[in-house]
Amino acid sequence: MVFSIFKLKSEFKTDIEAAKIPLIFVIIKIYIKNILSKVYKYHMKILAIQNRMGIGDTVIFLPFIKALYKKFNSPISLLVKESSKADQYLSQTNYIDKILILERDSNNNTRHSGLLGSFNLINDLKKYNFEKIFIFNSSLRFNLIAQFSNIPGIYQYPLFNKNKQHITDTPKKFLKDKLDINVNEDPDIQISDDLISEAIKKFQINKNELNILMGIGGSGPTKRIPSRVFLEVIDKVLKIKKCKFFLATGKNNEEQIILNEILDTKYRNFCVPLDKFSIRETLPIIKNCNLSICNDSSFSHLSAALGVKTITLMADTPLIYGNYSSNMFPILPDGEETVGHNTLGKEKINSEKIFNKLIEITN
Repeated sequence: MVFSIFKLKSEFKTDIEAAKIPLIFVIIKIYIKNILSKVYKYHMKILAIQNRMGIGDTVIFLPFIKALYKKFNSPISLLVKESSKADQYLSQTNYIDKILILERDSNNNTRHSGLLGSFNLINDLKKYNFEKIFIFNSSLRFNLIAQFSNIPGIYQYPLFNKNKQHITDTPKKFLKDKLDINVNEDPDIQISDDLISEAIKKFQINKNELNILMGIGGSGPTKRIPSRVFLEVIDKVLKIKKCKFFLATGKNNEEQIILNEILDTKYRNFCVPLDKFSIRETLPIIKNCNLSICNDSSFSHLSAALGVKTITLMADTPLIYGNYSSNMFPILPDGEETVGHNTLGKEKINSEKIFNKLIEITN
């Protein structure tokens, strides 16, 4: 009898210990899973196609890309044209994953042009195993490319509906209809604090003075405000405040003429030309500025997206390109209530209006 009881207790103890073994394994498994989830977060592979031409168009679309990032908790890869120069200003932005270049132009002699180019693009996209794709256009070509790239989740503007697509209203409606997302944010470009600090040292930026970016260039001659307007603003500002002016422009011949017309004056020592720097190099300089005064150019879009208050000089392009962000403050030609293509108002941009807006912002 005693032996039987001892045997029963012994077997019961063995069963408990045996039961503990798988329980320990379960606890260890959960612990390891938690550790791995913190180190290796799962991200969906999502691609967004924005095939418009320039820097401004790409910047304008950033709030919609960021909204997708928040919705799926995953950084978004972009397929953009080389002319967008996205790799120059989005490499440190946390909601962007990869930047893929759409090698296509009007000459149909690039890697992604024509029928053969479509197959090349399909093969390129297949390598990334994207799970979802958002196509911000109505192109049947891109729809078929997405399908043949074996991307299971395809979201796109309505097909064959290219006419009168508003640059901000259409993508807002698209994401609202498809994903019930409301997008009301400004574009957001991020750069590291280290680069910002390095720029302060390199360019001797004094935070006790006013630092102003002047975007004096532009993609077309009708957008480029005459140098006299910028010189008048410089003169007015220097009468009331110590200031340094960073002159941002490209290397186009006409843009260089405007730059030199400003530098060949008594204000030269207050100006820093940025034409020899890449966009990537200018970003931390812009971020250190108190405000910007820019033609409708890449620098007006970049400046506003960096969170800098930007006075946009709108002479000959639709007003939406100069007021879509809360950081933008458009100046219109004298006598105009709005602007569009063929307004041709660059000679009627008033330096006094610019100066008054500058005072309003800085105060």
